[in-house]
Amino acid sequence: MQSVDIAVTDLASATKKFFRRVLPIMLVMLVCNQLNRSNIGYAHEHLEADVGIGAAAYGFGAGLFFIAYAIFELPSNVMMEKFGARIWLTRIMVSWGIVSFLMAFVQNEMMFYVLRFLLGAAEAGFFPAVIFYFARWVPAGQRGKATAIFIAGSSVAAALSGPIAGILLSLHGALGFRGWQWLFGFEGLLSVVVGITVYFLLDARIEDAKWLTLKEKSALISAIASEDAQHTSANGEAGKSGTDKKVNRWKMLLNPQILLLCGIYFSVQLSIYANTFWLPSIVKQIPGTTDLSVGFLSAIPWVCAVFAMYFAAKWQDRAKSKRPLLVVALLVAAVGTFAAAVATPVLALVFLAVAAMGFKSASPLFWTIPQSGLHPLVLAPAIAIINSLGNLGGFVAPFGFGIIKEQTGSVVPGLFALAAASTLAAGLVYFLKERTTTADHPDVDGAWPDRRSMASSSSATTV
Repeated sequence: MQSVDIAVTDLASATKKFFRRVLPIMLVMLVCNQLNRSNIGYAHEHLEADVGIGAAAYGFGAGLFFIAYAIFELPSNVMMEKFGARIWLTRIMVSWGIVSFLMAFVQNEMMFYVLRFLLGAAEAGFFPAVIFYFARWVPAGQRGKATAIFIAGSSVAAALSGPIAGILLSLHGALGFRGWQWLFGFEGLLSVVVGITVYFLLDARIEDAKWLTLKEKSALISAIASEDAQHTSANGEAGKSGTDKKVNRWKMLLNPQILLLCGIYFSVQLSIYANTFWLPSIVKQIPGTTDLSVGFLSAIPWVCAVFAMYFAAKWQDRAKSKRPLLVVALLVAAVGTFAAAVATPVLALVFLAVAAMGFKSASPLFWTIPQSGLHPLVLAPAIAIINSLGNLGGFVAPFGFGIIKEQTGSVVPGLFALAAASTLAAGLVYFLKERTTTADHPDVDGAWPDRRSMASSSSATTV
């Protein structure tokens, strides 16, 4: 009994060290990722003035990133499993940094399109590689916490991207380079440097971690191995006794619940990426703003979102059903977006902060529902489909806004469309099913029986 207690203590100590040493490195990587993904939002008007990239071309190029990301995510995951998360994370960061650096020398629309597509290809697989690394280092009981902190870091990273972009754009003319060239060049080189540093800071295996004691290594290795063995055993039993269920797995993916989830997540992604790429342009309508002030003002909605996500997480832990909370979050996003469309520029920023509190909180709330409402046999492929199709909102939002602005000279119709999409998604939530605490078997379509209140399960595992 005493030896068991010692092993538990060593495991807890090893996990705490991982959170203190490794998770901050992951969060720095996430900040770099956000900087290189969203910097064109702050450079938009400068690219239009200097290179001739109009609103529609800008929106199309911004969206091309997500097309490439979707195409190359699976191949990237396959290569990550072959080379390991440490090497592959380094490759991802260095390659996206090089592409972002080359954006400083863009000369026309076609070059802009090519580089945005290459950036999406370079970044593909970043999040799965981080999650895979967590799975090799963090016991299952703490893995959700690590993932939740990493997801919450995306809002912090978005808040930091504005001030950093504003400072870099204010260097216009320094050493003969334009502000937007400083923006792309510096942030690209930063990712290359961080990526190379990550290779030396991250350990490929638990055995290589000099910051763990021998007992801590042994406890952590044993815990991970035990979990892997249980998972393999469970899958083996399912293969022996559940052949019919395996045959019907892809058939289950066609059930209406999956389609509803895809539609709702698509709406959430619309709001997130419309604001990521067009918020700086909206803020610039405030009289007297400069590149520096736009950068700092653009951080306000994301800072508000961080606090909203914190309180939403606390309420989520206490709630029996996540659907009412998700509906509230989506309606807050809809109301905030609609109000921003009809308000003055200063008030529009205030209402966009309200909207950000809604749609950023909706993302982690959303992912608890498929995890609790779908049968485990269908869950993994379902999440992949939901994530892939939902992320197409990252293409539709910037491209659609670009066309709307070029045709009307304003993004207001686009804001109305976002508000309508969030409202529609809130209505669709009503039709989602959640698992009951007494159900032992799924329905024939792969979803668990519905209930208005439930005991919820784990937190989000994607962004």
